[in-house]
Amino acid sequence: MIDQQRSNKAERAILVGVIHGKLNELIIDEHLDEMELLADTAGAKVVGRVTQCLNKINPAYFVGKGKAEQIMNQAKELGVSLVIFDEDLSPAQTKNFQELSENIKVIDRSALILDIFQRHAKTKEAKTQVELAHLQYLLPRLTRMWTHLERQMGGIGTRAGAGETQIEVDRRLIGQRIAKLKKELSKIVKERGTQSRRRKDQFRVALVGYTNAGKSTLMNAITGADVYIRDQLFATLDTTIRSTVIDGEHEILLSDTVGFIRKLPHHLVASFRSTLQEVLEADLILIVLDASSPQIIEHLDTINEVLTDLGADKNTSLIVLNKIDTINEDSRIAYLKRKFTDGILISAKNHLRIDNLLESIKEIIDRGFTTADVHFSFEQAKETAEAQNGVTVLEREYDEDGVHLKIRGPVKRINQILNLV
Repeated sequence: MIDQQRSNKAERAILVGVIHGKLNELIIDEHLDEMELLADTAGAKVVGRVTQCLNKINPAYFVGKGKAEQIMNQAKELGVSLVIFDEDLSPAQTKNFQELSENIKVIDRSALILDIFQRHAKTKEAKTQVELAHLQYLLPRLTRMWTHLERQMGGIGTRAGAGETQIEVDRRLIGQRIAKLKKELSKIVKERGTQSRRRKDQFRVALVGYTNAGKSTLMNAITGADVYIRDQLFATLDTTIRSTVIDGEHEILLSDTVGFIRKLPHHLVASFRSTLQEVLEADLILIVLDASSPQIIEHLDTINEVLTDLGADKNTSLIVLNKIDTINEDSRIAYLKRKFTDGILISAKNHLRIDNLLESIKEIIDRGFTTADVHFSFEQAKETAEAQNGVTVLEREYDEDGVHLKIRGPVKRINQILNLV
């Protein structure tokens, strides 16, 4: 959580972006817009931006030394206590910046995102995952100078891990803590595996998307559940799972996972792999996009990268274009229809076209439906009753030996019933 001393006064921050390689000024501006949202979520107030065009990254400061000094001087003039780089800095680069000014913190994108995740972690699983990612990020940066700044400054990007972890403990103790956290996560993975096996017979749908695309709002719209919603990046970290009946023949298990974002720190992706297992095991992935975002294509690319990394890129998926209620231009709607020919346009907030989405889900479920004929004797009353759960009974006929049923339902459920005969 934000330090008590910072709760009433936001830290003033400068953002730094670097134009290099395939990145042009327009792209960097878009990236810094996202960084400003991240900084705001972390409780900082952005008062300036600095960009530099580089042919080669400076190993000492990332930017040129002259630019580094200029950034720190500008920070002092603006009364800034925090400089945030949109790129990941090496431990040496962070240390070199701190030598330019011990009173101004210099952090990178990963440190900022880790800080936000620490604030938003609520359950034991989320806290364990975030602390593990934070310590793995911190370990190579554990220097005497860093320790000194931690004690003196605190604040965004510098808080220690959750629980009793203190930044001044040596590498050996942090290594021990990391090993313990990995064991705890391993237990959580086993528990998730047990829960997953219990749910294997249900059709599983996973919501994935860029953070703040409206996944939780969509979940509420489909299930009627009261899932926490806030117009903020990473408002929720924990996977929420709800069972919902679409109609008499179609029931789904819907899961809402942590939001994705450009250049999500790899330690976080690794730590949250158990949470994201819901995505890997889903029968259908709903890729939720903010239809009003100018960066919608880049957001989709980011989502596909994470899905590929998880090994979920082969799963059946549907693209859901949310927030159409915020679009006033017909040309934008026409563009979305051209660009995403199979995409489903909805407004989860206003419950617009949710029925269209549900119909598409039902069609996909039906692809996995089959029909079977089963016969039970009169002595198999319990089995006969069980065979009529979770399926549609198309025909029911009685004869002298028992009852004949013609049933239709998901292949998994039909196979279970066939084993009862």
